[in-house]
Amino acid sequence: MLLIKHGRLIDPGRWDGIYDILIEHGKIADIAPNLEPRTPNDKQVRGMRYEVRGDSPNLEPRTPNLTTINASGKIVVPGLIDMHVHFREPGEEYKETIETGCLAAVHGGFTAVCTMPNTKPVNDNRQVTEYILRKAYEAKAARVYPVGAISKGLEGNALSEYGELKSAGAVAVSDDGKPVTNSRLMRKALEYAKGFGLLVISHCEDLELAGNGVMNEGVYGTRLGLAGIPNAAESVMVMRDIALCELTRARLHIAHVSTAESVAAIREAKKRGAAVTAETAPHYFTLTEAAVGEYDTHAKMNPPLRSERDREAVIEGLADGTLDVIATDHAPHSSLEKDVEFDRAANGIIGLETSLSLSLQLVEKGVLTLPELIEKMSLNPARILGLDKGLKKGSPADITLIDPERSYIVNAETFRSRSRNTPFNGMQLKGCAVMTIVDGNIVFDIEKQ
Repeated sequence: MLLIKHGRLIDPGRWDGIYDILIEHGKIADIAPNLEPRTPNDKQVRGMRYEVRGDSPNLEPRTPNLTTINASGKIVVPGLIDMHVHFREPGEEYKETIETGCLAAVHGGFTAVCTMPNTKPVNDNRQVTEYILRKAYEAKAARVYPVGAISKGLEGNALSEYGELKSAGAVAVSDDGKPVTNSRLMRKALEYAKGFGLLVISHCEDLELAGNGVMNEGVYGTRLGLAGIPNAAESVMVMRDIALCELTRARLHIAHVSTAESVAAIREAKKRGAAVTAETAPHYFTLTEAAVGEYDTHAKMNPPLRSERDREAVIEGLADGTLDVIATDHAPHSSLEKDVEFDRAANGIIGLETSLSLSLQLVEKGVLTLPELIEKMSLNPARILGLDKGLKKGSPADITLIDPERSYIVNAETFRSRSRNTPFNGMQLKGCAVMTIVDGNIVFDIEKQ
């Protein structure tokens, strides 16, 4: 049993004020101001319930089934959900395991994550989906919602068995890491997924336009002598998939939006009533192509970091609701893949343990309010995925406590992730998760680290 007291509870549409939360048997039992424990004859000592047994004058500890958490000065929100992570298990456990990925998640304030299917073997069948869920259960940290593959082996030739994937526990399908280049197959994927109530998450990239590019096409790439990837490599596929979404009337979610043209296309599609949602990642509203500096491979990702104009467009898309979700695209790589020449280095960075802090900068700068940020990092992902989340009586107690004033310097060596590939190492940030609760259990407490 947990009692969270005196925190500012934010659950947009439900709560925004100082409330207490009582948690019993893994669920939210009550929310109200000034809640008291339901056992008035018990005495609370240091957050543990004690009782007098018989006529003994001694207080003996009973099962520590009442813990009181003083959340004064903290923000109490529905558990954060990351719709887009890559946990390399099975196949590349030296980069990340499901256990280390889940630990990184809860340290970043995330109570749930969606794992992309580009593992080895690919998650295109029941066996791999069930393996991922079993490993997540054993980790006893964040909840894991597997995303199955759109096509068998991510090869873009034949659709996976969506019914089998859904019955095994998949919540969506995607070929993330690779685009579905065959438009007819993408149409079939949207229609097939619609029949099973599955979301299609699209990696929008025209491989012919991207060519052998390794960073954004522009002045910086030219100066460094690196082949560039134009904005159109993303935006033309965004426009294609929006057209297919409108044709099929199926739900489409566009991953890792990075360009001004993509934001504009999504905005117009929403005005027309298309069933499209979209996400971006903290690096796209925090950094630009300039972060590549002198060939820093920790700033190499796909889609690449773009121009200042694109960064501002992404921020505007977050502010006006065009972009529904902030996800990390957490992509662990070891030094074997990163400590090499820039054009040979693997794409991707880790993000679970810095995402919240970077996103809180949007609140500090007045781009988003705190409730709006919580929508993009918790409620909107839950709504898009069809998950029953939020702070209400009877719901699973998945809760994140945030200290908006706590400052720290990013130190990748202390990360719970198995990898260290972050461009934010050494950056001073303000605001972070200080406690993460999953199913009523405290799985991360910053004071005990």
